[in-house]
Amino acid sequence: MEYTGERVIIEKMNPTNTMLLEHIARYTFAKDYATGRVLDLACGSGYGTKMLAKGKRSSVSEVVGVDISEEAIVYANKTYYHPKVSYIEGNATDQTLPHLLGSFDTIVSFETLEHFEDEEVFLHNVYTCLRPGGTLIISTPFGQGRDLPTQEPFHVHQLTEEEFLHLFPQYETTFYYQKGVLIEPKKENKRYPIGIALCKKPPQAVR
Repeated sequence: MEYTGERVIIEKMNPTNTMLLEHIARYTFAKDYATGRVLDLACGSGYGTKMLAKGKRSSVSEVVGVDISEEAIVYANKTYYHPKVSYIEGNATDQTLPHLLGSFDTIVSFETLEHFEDEEVFLHNVYTCLRPGGTLIISTPFGQGRDLPTQEPFHVHQLTEEEFLHLFPQYETTFYYQKGVLIEPKKENKRYPIGIALCKKPPQAVR
């Protein structure tokens, strides 16, 4: 699979590559919250999906990696096999996705929001797939805001911090921020390029 500068392919990247280290840090962060049946939505090459399966083997029953790229799914199946992992080609904004995938206790989706003009369908799919009491972990880079240009060729736009903070009213949410490999609660007078939402779906919520 060709390295495009957007998709993380560990075997074709310098181990000190900043983007690679940031991605690994996010999956390392997510491992502590992964339980039960786990969905890695927009899983890319699959290295993080396998990390989730290996990281908490006693509490994770299954991990499903989904990506829109057939090439990525073929690569993931070949390179990152794990007995608890399956890789499936699928579109995160396909309204039939919840029916096709079923429900999950944990959903992870990193660097996905910035690829959609309207994230409403994506967020609806995630909410529908997540079981009551389940956990969603989602990240995105900050930028000029919705519908405004970005220097990243694969991004439709990049949300502002305020736009990101208002995406999850139906969850109990704690926000974290990332700069390099460091992920932490926000500190005053410190600028962060990436936001991470740790969302808990209320136990009484209806799918």
